[in-house]
Amino acid sequence: MRNYILRISLMLMVLFTATSCEVVEGIFNVGVGVGIFIVIAILAVIIWIVSRFRK
Repeated sequence: MRNYILRISLMLMVLFTATSCEVVEGIFNVGVGVGIFIVIAILAVIIWIVSRFRK
């Protein structure tokens, strides 16, 4: 029960100190980074597949 109260109080503190715009901006920045990583990974796999068929 004590851990539950600690989690609730920490969450409320974060909600009151951070505006919603800052939270959304952080989520989108993380999303952009993950999206770029996924695109680079897909391009690497495509290049690898093409190089395997050329031999």
